[in-house]
Amino acid sequence: MKNRLKVDFTARMIRTSLRQFSSKPISQLVKKVKIVEVGPRDGLQNETRIVPAETKIKLIDMLSEIGLQSIEATSFVSPKWVPQMADHDDVMRRIKKIPGISYPALTPNLKGFEAAMDCGVKEVAIFGAASESFSRKNINCSISESLQRFEAVCEAARKKQHSSERICFLCGRLSI
Repeated sequence: MKNRLKVDFTARMIRTSLRQFSSKPISQLVKKVKIVEVGPRDGLQNETRIVPAETKIKLIDMLSEIGLQSIEATSFVSPKWVPQMADHDDVMRRIKKIPGISYPALTPNLKGFEAAMDCGVKEVAIFGAASESFSRKNINCSISESLQRFEAVCEAARKKQHSSERICFLCGRLSI
Protein backbone atom coordinates (compact mmCIF):
# COMPACT_ATOMS: atom_id res chain seq x y z
CA MET A 1 0.00 0.00 0.00
CA LYS A 2 2.86 2.40 0.84
CA ASN A 3 4.33 2.02 -2.66
CA ARG A 4 0.93 2.59 -4.25
CA LEU A 5 0.60 5.87 -2.34
CA LYS A 6 4.05 6.93 -3.48
CA VAL A 7 3.17 6.20 -7.13
CA ASP A 8 -0.16 8.04 -6.82
CA PHE A 9 1.57 11.00 -5.18
CA THR A 10 4.25 11.07 -7.89
CA ALA A 11 1.65 10.90 -10.67
CA ARG A 12 -0.32 13.77 -9.07
CA MET A 13 2.85 15.81 -8.69
CA ILE A 14 3.76 15.32 -12.37
CA ARG A 15 0.23 16.23 -13.53
CA THR A 16 0.27 19.38 -11.37
CA SER A 17 3.65 20.46 -12.72
CA LEU A 18 2.59 19.83 -16.32
CA ARG A 19 -0.55 21.95 -15.87
CA GLN A 20 1.54 24.99 -15.02
CA PHE A 21 3.51 24.53 -18.26
CA SER A 22 0.49 24.92 -20.49
CA SER A 23 -0.15 28.48 -19.32
CA LYS A 24 3.41 29.83 -19.57
CA PRO A 25 5.52 30.77 -22.58
CA ILE A 26 8.40 28.38 -23.22
CA SER A 27 10.95 31.12 -22.44
CA GLN A 28 9.73 31.14 -18.83
CA LEU A 29 9.92 27.36 -18.49
CA VAL A 30 13.26 26.41 -19.97
CA LYS A 31 16.60 28.04 -19.23
CA LYS A 32 18.75 25.41 -20.90
CA VAL A 33 18.14 22.45 -23.20
CA LYS A 34 20.61 19.59 -23.40
CA ILE A 35 20.41 17.44 -26.50
CA VAL A 36 21.76 13.93 -26.02
CA GLU A 37 22.71 11.75 -28.97
CA VAL A 38 21.39 8.27 -28.09
CA GLY A 39 22.23 6.43 -31.32
CA PRO A 40 25.12 4.37 -29.93
CA ARG A 41 22.83 2.99 -27.24
CA ASP A 42 19.20 3.25 -28.33
CA GLY A 43 19.93 3.01 -32.02
CA LEU A 44 21.98 -0.16 -31.70
CA GLN A 45 20.39 -2.06 -28.82
CA ASN A 46 17.65 -3.66 -30.93
CA GLU A 47 19.85 -4.69 -33.85
CA THR A 48 19.44 -8.40 -34.45
CA ARG A 49 23.12 -8.98 -35.29
CA ILE A 50 25.59 -8.10 -32.55
CA VAL A 51 27.56 -4.97 -33.43
CA PRO A 52 31.21 -5.44 -32.39
CA ALA A 53 32.55 -3.23 -29.60
CA GLU A 54 35.18 -1.87 -32.00
CA THR A 55 32.43 -0.56 -34.30
CA LYS A 56 30.54 1.03 -31.41
CA ILE A 57 33.71 2.68 -30.15
CA LYS A 58 34.50 4.04 -33.62
CA LEU A 59 30.94 5.40 -33.94
CA ILE A 60 31.14 7.17 -30.57
CA ASP A 61 34.59 8.56 -31.35
CA MET A 62 33.35 9.91 -34.70
CA LEU A 63 30.33 11.52 -33.02
CA SER A 64 32.71 13.13 -30.53
CA GLU A 65 34.92 14.46 -33.32
CA ILE A 66 32.02 16.23 -35.04
CA GLY A 67 31.35 18.20 -31.86
CA LEU A 68 28.30 16.66 -30.23
CA GLN A 69 28.19 17.70 -26.59
CA SER A 70 26.53 14.62 -25.09
CA ILE A 71 26.59 11.06 -26.43
CA GLU A 72 24.81 8.26 -24.59
CA ALA A 73 27.41 5.58 -25.13
CA THR A 74 25.84 2.40 -23.75
CA SER A 75 23.59 0.94 -21.11
CA PHE A 76 24.52 -1.13 -18.11
CA VAL A 77 21.80 -3.75 -18.38
CA SER A 78 21.74 -7.51 -18.17
CA PRO A 79 23.20 -9.12 -21.29
CA LYS A 80 20.47 -11.73 -20.88
CA TRP A 81 17.85 -9.09 -21.75
CA VAL A 82 19.89 -6.83 -24.05
CA PRO A 83 22.75 -8.87 -25.56
CA GLN A 84 23.80 -5.93 -27.76
CA MET A 85 24.95 -4.01 -24.67
CA ALA A 86 26.96 -6.87 -23.12
CA ASP A 87 30.19 -5.05 -24.01
CA HIS A 88 29.34 -1.90 -22.01
CA ASP A 89 32.54 -2.10 -19.91
CA ASP A 90 34.77 -2.39 -22.95
CA VAL A 91 33.00 0.42 -24.81
CA MET A 92 33.11 2.86 -21.89
CA ARG A 93 36.75 2.17 -21.09
CA ARG A 94 37.99 2.44 -24.70
CA ILE A 95 36.16 5.42 -26.17
CA LYS A 96 38.27 8.57 -26.58
CA LYS A 97 36.72 10.91 -24.04
CA ILE A 98 37.11 14.48 -25.23
CA PRO A 99 37.04 17.17 -22.51
CA GLY A 100 33.77 19.10 -22.55
CA ILE A 101 31.76 16.21 -24.00
CA SER A 102 29.66 14.04 -21.71
CA TYR A 103 29.25 10.31 -22.23
CA PRO A 104 26.24 9.23 -20.15
CA ALA A 105 25.21 5.62 -19.78
CA LEU A 106 21.77 4.22 -19.10
CA THR A 107 21.52 2.55 -15.67
CA PRO A 108 18.07 1.15 -14.92
CA ASN A 109 18.95 -0.27 -11.51
CA LEU A 110 21.52 -0.25 -8.72
CA LYS A 111 23.57 -3.09 -10.20
CA GLY A 112 23.84 -1.19 -13.49
CA PHE A 113 24.72 2.04 -11.67
CA GLU A 114 27.50 0.35 -9.70
CA ALA A 115 28.93 -1.24 -12.86
CA ALA A 116 28.87 2.15 -14.58
CA MET A 117 30.71 3.75 -11.65
CA ASP A 118 33.35 1.01 -11.83
CA CYS A 119 33.98 2.05 -15.46
CA GLY A 120 34.37 5.72 -14.58
CA VAL A 121 31.02 6.90 -15.92
CA LYS A 122 30.33 10.46 -14.74
CA GLU A 123 26.76 10.84 -15.97
CA VAL A 124 23.94 8.32 -15.87
CA ALA A 125 20.43 8.14 -17.19
CA ILE A 126 17.53 6.39 -15.52
CA PHE A 127 14.31 5.75 -17.35
CA GLY A 128 10.75 4.87 -16.65
CA ALA A 129 7.58 4.15 -18.53
CA ALA A 130 4.21 5.82 -18.45
CA SER A 131 2.20 2.60 -18.72
CA GLU A 132 2.33 -0.65 -16.78
CA SER A 133 2.49 -2.77 -19.93
CA PHE A 134 5.39 -0.83 -21.43
CA SER A 135 7.21 -0.80 -18.08
CA ARG A 136 6.91 -4.58 -17.80
CA LYS A 137 7.99 -5.11 -21.41
CA ASN A 138 10.85 -2.61 -21.34
CA ILE A 139 12.38 -2.96 -17.87
CA ASN A 140 10.70 -6.12 -16.62
CA CYS A 141 8.94 -4.56 -13.64
CA SER A 142 5.92 -2.47 -12.70
CA ILE A 143 5.99 1.34 -12.52
CA SER A 144 5.98 1.09 -8.74
CA GLU A 145 8.93 -1.31 -8.75
CA SER A 146 10.81 0.93 -11.18
CA LEU A 147 10.37 3.90 -8.84
CA GLN A 148 11.90 1.82 -6.03
CA ARG A 149 14.84 0.99 -8.29
CA PHE A 150 15.29 4.67 -9.16
CA GLU A 151 15.24 5.55 -5.48
CA ALA A 152 18.08 3.10 -4.81
CA VAL A 153 20.09 4.51 -7.75
CA CYS A 154 19.48 8.09 -6.60
CA GLU A 155 20.55 7.25 -3.06
CA ALA A 156 23.75 5.61 -4.30
CA ALA A 157 24.44 8.66 -6.49
CA ARG A 158 23.91 11.00 -3.53
CA LYS A 159 26.47 9.00 -1.54
CA LYS A 160 28.86 9.11 -4.50
CA GLN A 161 28.49 12.89 -4.72
CA HIS A 162 29.51 13.17 -1.08
CA SER A 163 32.68 11.24 -1.86
CA SER A 164 33.99 14.06 -4.08
CA GLU A 165 32.76 12.53 -7.34
CA ARG A 166 30.08 14.38 -9.24
CA ILE A 167 27.36 12.27 -10.78
CA CYS A 168 24.88 13.90 -13.14
CA PHE A 169 21.51 12.31 -13.85
CA LEU A 170 19.51 12.39 -17.03
CA CYS A 171 15.89 11.43 -16.76
CA GLY A 172 13.73 11.64 -19.80
CA ARG A 173 16.72 13.36 -21.35
CA LEU A 174 16.47 16.33 -19.00
CA SER A 175 19.33 17.01 -16.61
CA ILE A 176 18.15 17.03 -13.03
